[in-house]
Amino acid sequence: MARSRRISVFSLSFLDVMSCGFGAVVLIFLIINHDSSDDHEVVNTDLLAEIRLLDYQVQQGEKDLFELIETLDQVDARVEDSTQQLASTEDTIEEQVLSLAELKKRSQAQTENIQALSADIETRAREVEQLQAQKAAQDGSQVRAFQGEGDRQYLTGMKVGGKNIVIAVDMSASMLDDTIVNVLRRRNMPDERKRVAPKWQRAVRTVEWLAAQLPLDAEFQVYAFAENTNSLIPQAEMDWLPMHDGQQLNEAVGELKKSVPHGGSSLVNLILAVRQLSPIPDNVYLITDGLPTQGENPPRSATVSGGRRLELFSQAINRLPKQIPVNVIMFPMEGDPLASAAYWNLARVTGGAFISPSWDWP
Repeated sequence: MARSRRISVFSLSFLDVMSCGFGAVVLIFLIINHDSSDDHEVVNTDLLAEIRLLDYQVQQGEKDLFELIETLDQVDARVEDSTQQLASTEDTIEEQVLSLAELKKRSQAQTENIQALSADIETRAREVEQLQAQKAAQDGSQVRAFQGEGDRQYLTGMKVGGKNIVIAVDMSASMLDDTIVNVLRRRNMPDERKRVAPKWQRAVRTVEWLAAQLPLDAEFQVYAFAENTNSLIPQAEMDWLPMHDGQQLNEAVGELKKSVPHGGSSLVNLILAVRQLSPIPDNVYLITDGLPTQGENPPRSATVSGGRRLELFSQAINRLPKQIPVNVIMFPMEGDPLASAAYWNLARVTGGAFISPSWDWP
């Protein structure tokens, strides 16, 4: 019997195949390992670049962080300063609030004082109005003001009143001065100088004072007398003039200021003019400086003695109605000693007043 042939697994072909396979594996491993080294080197280069970038970013971040820390410190310092300023401002505001409260209290107190003063002023004003009303009821209102010391009736005893009032002012040459020598000297001066003579200005101011005292409901007449007697309102020689708004009274005073003293004096012609008024006056205010120098007609002689002047005065007074009070304002003249006594007696007998005022009156 023939022997069968045994098949060996490890035949030469098999070994060859295994060797080739093993070689192929080694070759594949070497190839794969080489690619891995290249990839590893590439990966390591990228990582290094990323690390460097991260290092730069870290350094830049640390720098920024340092700057931020400094800024934060500055902000903290500013906040602390602001806090201190706020505290100081709050203290100031509190003080101002307290001061304002104190000012309000003072203002309220002052307001109360002002209101009290205002009430007192109103009370005083009402009292003044009442007094003025009482005075107006007694004496009438004044339509003309007088610049001076005001109402001096309480000193002189001469009260201006009545329904029909005559103001008569002596306009003879003797009204230029108090002495004969100065009268003669001023008589030869221009009219402008005569008008400003101190004695004549006193007479004018006296008329103004009397005019300012006239009652509102009165009627008046203003006469200027020298050798003749004339009303200072020519269109109303023998008529009473109502006060009204005082226009005619102001016209009379203005006419007197333009007048110039001249010539002698006739008291009887004044009395005759007063007698022609109807009704007769209930008060005459006479401004003069001495006894008359003539009667109804001019004297025959250039000189008149004191006795003759007293005689002319008596003749004039005899023509005066007895019921008319005559109030005399006397500016005594040198060389006429009998005048003051004669006019004082005239005022006493008629129920009037007599004054011989100082140089600064009225």
